[in-house]
Amino acid sequence: MTGIPATRRQAIAATAALLAAARATTPRGAFAQGSTAPEVRKATLGFIALTDSAPLIIAKEKGFFAKHGMPEVEVARQASWGATRDNLVLGGGRGGIDGAHLLTPMAYLIHMGRIVQNNQPVPMALLARLNTNGQAISVAAKHAALGARLDAAPLKRALNSDSKVAMTFRGGTHDMWIRYWLAAGGIDPERDVSTIVVPPPQMVANMRVGTMDAFCVGEPWNAQLVNQRLGYTALVTGEFWKDHPEKCFALRGDFVQQNPRATEAMTAAVIEAARWCDTPANTQEMCEILGRRAWFNVPVNDIIGRMRGEVDYGDGRRATNLDITMKFWRDHASYPFRSHDLWFLTENIRWGILPEGLDTAPLLREVNREEIWRAGAARAGVPNAETPTGTSRGRETFFDGKVFDPENPRAYLDSLTIKKLSAA
Repeated sequence: MTGIPATRRQAIAATAALLAAARATTPRGAFAQGSTAPEVRKATLGFIALTDSAPLIIAKEKGFFAKHGMPEVEVARQASWGATRDNLVLGGGRGGIDGAHLLTPMAYLIHMGRIVQNNQPVPMALLARLNTNGQAISVAAKHAALGARLDAAPLKRALNSDSKVAMTFRGGTHDMWIRYWLAAGGIDPERDVSTIVVPPPQMVANMRVGTMDAFCVGEPWNAQLVNQRLGYTALVTGEFWKDHPEKCFALRGDFVQQNPRATEAMTAAVIEAARWCDTPANTQEMCEILGRRAWFNVPVNDIIGRMRGEVDYGDGRRATNLDITMKFWRDHASYPFRSHDLWFLTENIRWGILPEGLDTAPLLREVNREEIWRAGAARAGVPNAETPTGTSRGRETFFDGKVFDPENPRAYLDSLTIKKLSAA
């Protein structure tokens, strides 16, 4: 592995050795052979109050975890993505969590020790995608007259290095969306604005007091901003990149190693919940469940419109397009395509969060456990026709015409004008 200091290489090598040992004790066939009863009945999973956590919440509320032999699964609210990381590092056995609703890149950043105290890797396993689409970039009402939408360029006249542009976690999905959007409009997110981290449930409150100019987050917070007339939605991310990957379901590597059948059972439950969430007849009930005090504690009207594909942008535009709204199952939304994980790693390289010389292939094999997804899908009774045949979705095209080919990520990086690369 090139481009990484010796100490970091040693840490990653140790992580790889642990995962190799895990696979040696639980070969691929183990997930489909012998007893299917989970080794444990309980696990603690974290969630952030975002609509894309629905598969975990619904798996609990509708009894899918219990159906698959895990009746004591706890789905525990986390205050921020930083708190989610800290509790994953701590682990369920020490009062933390065993797994989580997680920003996809975080699984890799934790696995590598990049965002962990003392740079100590914590092996992670990414088991399923929780959703595609369903995020948005919002702009403060004071900038509405500039008309920034998919093209961020009109904001150039209003923003400067002191302007606050918020996302939810450095290196996470929302960070990647808003950086890409700004850069595509000729605004360097490293120099022309100040990017800050704000937990999702605090986005609207921060906009209310006038401390931010724009933010990127999942729902229901963009819709709530519009409902409170504090700003407008410049774009929903399905317009940015149709059917883009977003959150994932991930577990600590040691939990997977020690509890392969419980891992498969929870994956099956999450898959069943994703299918339930994407059944139109269940949309109203799902939104009512999410809005409860125990989960989001927000009005159902802040959730349900965009889940139906109805978008009030807050600037006079209204649209209904179910195909670019959040998907939990449709169009293989639940499947953890490795090509999508590679895009997130490539974007983190683009912005200097990961080193330019990073060897991504071993990381994808270590973290992305798509074979467990397939075993979970079989356990959940998913028809073969609803299961992808490969681990890549192929070439992806963005709103500005840029193309990411997972066979040649270097060409994609070379095509981008604004970037910050690091060899460290």
